[in-house]
Amino acid sequence: MTSILTGDIIKSRSIKNSEIWLSTLKAALTMCSQDTSLWEIYRGDSFQLEMKNISESLKAALYIKACIKTIKGLDVRIAIGIGEKTFSGKSIVESNGEAFQFSGETLEYLKKEKVNLKIKTTNEQLNQELNLYFKLALAIMDNWTTNSAEIVKLYMEQPNALQEELGKHIGINQNAVSSRQKRAHLDLIMQLEQLYRQKTIQLLAC
Repeated sequence: MTSILTGDIIKSRSIKNSEIWLSTLKAALTMCSQDTSLWEIYRGDSFQLEMKNISESLKAALYIKACIKTIKGLDVRIAIGIGEKTFSGKSIVESNGEAFQFSGETLEYLKKEKVNLKIKTTNEQLNQELNLYFKLALAIMDNWTTNSAEIVKLYMEQPNALQEELGKHIGINQNAVSSRQKRAHLDLIMQLEQLYRQKTIQLLAC
């Protein structure tokens, strides 16, 4: 069983210099997986990423979103598919299996529903539960400012760092870091990430 993230950049054409978001996306995908055979950017602003540890898939989606939202005016929609992988191609976009099908199909629904994050697994009850949590979380995340996104990105890169240490990276003090984390509702988002880990373990037990 594996997890596949399929996504695309929202309003990518509003940025004249595509290298700005393209370099950010590449760096985010590399952070999620240093094995470049597990991710690919295609059709300009679309991408696919395989997270073999299914419990890490939401963390990857949150990190990619935070990275992209550090660029003013941009956002990302991501569909997570969890299931079997039945064929490994030369590249990830040539591979296949229910995880790929779930992810691809769900991304098409996202575009129609105008929702930016959704999951599909073999467990329909789990899908309904997690997608409700995602909708509630998106009410926060879709409204992250560039400053909020930056502090979430930094925290996810260095989860054990003190607020003062995080602040030094971007030239702000500890109080400012704390304020930005609160505005981003970082604690709630990371609680959801932990809950997701617990819930996806159920799939491995089936």
